[in-house]
Amino acid sequence: MNILHLKYAVEVEKTRSINKAAENLYMGQPNLSRAIKELEESLGITIFKRTSKGISLTPQGEEFMMYARKIIAQVDAVEMMYKGSSNRKQSFSVSVPRAAYIAEAFTEFSKSISTAEPAELFYKETNSMRAINNMLQEDYKLGIIRYQKPFESYFKTLFHEKGFSSELIREFSYVALMSHDNPLSKEDDIKLKELANYIEIAHADPYVPSLPLIDTKKAELSEYVDKRIYVFERASQMELLSRLPNTFMWVSPTPEKMLDRYGLVERKCSENKKVYRDVLIYHKGYRFSDLDERFIAEVRKFV
Repeated sequence: MNILHLKYAVEVEKTRSINKAAENLYMGQPNLSRAIKELEESLGITIFKRTSKGISLTPQGEEFMMYARKIIAQVDAVEMMYKGSSNRKQSFSVSVPRAAYIAEAFTEFSKSISTAEPAELFYKETNSMRAINNMLQEDYKLGIIRYQKPFESYFKTLFHEKGFSSELIREFSYVALMSHDNPLSKEDDIKLKELANYIEIAHADPYVPSLPLIDTKKAELSEYVDKRIYVFERASQMELLSRLPNTFMWVSPTPEKMLDRYGLVERKCSENKKVYRDVLIYHKGYRFSDLDERFIAEVRKFV
């Protein structure tokens, strides 16, 4: 096994096609097929399944590719480190929940990015399971995972199994986010039953461990509401809340600047006793880059 063969396998997995991978690698298809076969024989496993629909990974192949991607990423990082400052790229990647305070922290963090060097930053808002998969399969370096406190043991076990270290960022209960023009904005502490006449803006892809989607919605959404708009993208959520005074959304605490920007207010609901945790995760043994440390510092400023 050599580094070149690992790069070949990563490209085949990315394209799901020997022909396309060979084209991207500027080599002949027979030579690439031979290299993949040699890699599989040296490992004693089958990495790829060839089907009429193309290439897919075997279970052993999925496990192998998780390590292969990490190795290639580390090799690329070493090469970049010693190619000289003129070619050095500022790299950063994180998967996070759709949280206004984290988005605001990322904006502040982005102000520190140097324009004198190349930069490539990835900021992905998604649910907890996809954030974990991004770190395992897409080589994201950091993740912030949100879960209800009763699922603490499940996620701690999951982090251990996947080889992650974790640090608590913040613990909180949701507040109701709404327009200044929403009648409920006049109350200091809203009651759950008062929400029955309003439309809830909700995430379209909630995640609760070991539960089917129908039960996940029961665990995450209010039983008093039967009118919802499901939205994936957080900016669209803000627009809806701002322009439709009969809507609300359960959120983690939102920075004052963002509330003012969209003309929104937060109202507590003491009857909503669910407690959530936002937890930073990263691969065990991973050393934070300067950009990682700057981002984490900005996030903690909003806690």
